[in-house]
Amino acid sequence: MRATVTNVAQPAKVAGRRAATLSGPARLGKRTKNLVARLTPGAVAILDHADLDAVAARALARTAPAAVVNNRLSITGRYPNRGPGVLMEAGVPLYDVAHAGDGTTPDLFSLLREGETVSICDEQLLRADGTVVAPLEPFSPEMLRERLAAARANLDAELIAFAGNTLRYLSEQDERALLLDPVRVPEVRAPIAGRPVLVAVRGEHYEDDLRELRRYLREQRPTIIAVDGAADTLLAAGVRPDIILGDMDSVGDDALRSGAELVVHAYARPRPGSDDVAPGLARVQALGLDAHVFPVPGTSEDAALLLAYEKEADLIVAVGTHTNLEDFLDKGRGGMASTFLVRLKVGNRLVDARGVSRLYGKREKLAPLLSLLLLSALFPFVVLLAGTKWGQLVWQSVVLWFRVLFQ
Repeated sequence: MRATVTNVAQPAKVAGRRAATLSGPARLGKRTKNLVARLTPGAVAILDHADLDAVAARALARTAPAAVVNNRLSITGRYPNRGPGVLMEAGVPLYDVAHAGDGTTPDLFSLLREGETVSICDEQLLRADGTVVAPLEPFSPEMLRERLAAARANLDAELIAFAGNTLRYLSEQDERALLLDPVRVPEVRAPIAGRPVLVAVRGEHYEDDLRELRRYLREQRPTIIAVDGAADTLLAAGVRPDIILGDMDSVGDDALRSGAELVVHAYARPRPGSDDVAPGLARVQALGLDAHVFPVPGTSEDAALLLAYEKEADLIVAVGTHTNLEDFLDKGRGGMASTFLVRLKVGNRLVDARGVSRLYGKREKLAPLLSLLLLSALFPFVVLLAGTKWGQLVWQSVVLWFRVLFQ
């Protein structure tokens, strides 16, 4: 149940209220990944993110906000998303905006200004002068368990909706061709044909996966395609991507200027509210940089996988890409179908980074065992050698060397 607070449709002063437990400058962002770049420790993050996913929640938690206030439902009940649980585990207070007394939900983006000081007290969001902005519903462990249980009960309906959406996606000619026909890709300079390619996306645990792949990167030297903001993480780890692909809305200027080839993802049709099919191209050109334009349906993650596949990569190692049911549901129905179909197409060359890191990790763990086996095999040879005149001479030389060394 959503919390109901009466008489808050009109802002009012709250008299005699105890000191606010949480306060800080309001940082507003309807796109969470863009908001994270502006957050500072102690700020109050104002989101507009239904079904808060784990990747976004971890990015928020790393900024150490005083609190996170969601203008939409953090758990709608569509599926059991893990974002709220991630924030709670990190100790970050999470609130949803509650219904007002007249049944409406206040829109924080029209009521607040960027940077103004707000506070949270008695389950209400207040301005610095004590004016009530909106009632809030705090997340508690009990509420989290109840909402996730209800969401799990809805998974059957969500899977049926996903199947129907995929069939509708396939009914459109452009999307059907994505699966069945070769895709025209830009002529990039980076070597891909016959080589391993690593595609890095800012997904679940992608930073951990990149750390685990250090030995693989050092030994195999794959061609690296970074999708949008993953390029910043790679550069911070001392790895320069060969290609940066995406709509360029979450990658830093330093990464764009790093020398990597730039491929701007152009959409099959303009996004809602825009007449531009390649919105990232203007930013790249404003920096005085050149870029390829890659028009293809689906997400930038899909475009990166298709680029590697159509350029005949020998192996595609995916870092942070969507691999399981929750990952697909996090994307929303609009992006699930294309990602699902692209994975069907490239699946014979695709391997998840966690599988590669486990393989290389096992090789490292086998090293001490192999050394022990080698010494065991040499032991009989040493015993036989010691029984010969030449072996005794070698032994006496070793003993003499040790005496000189230590005396």
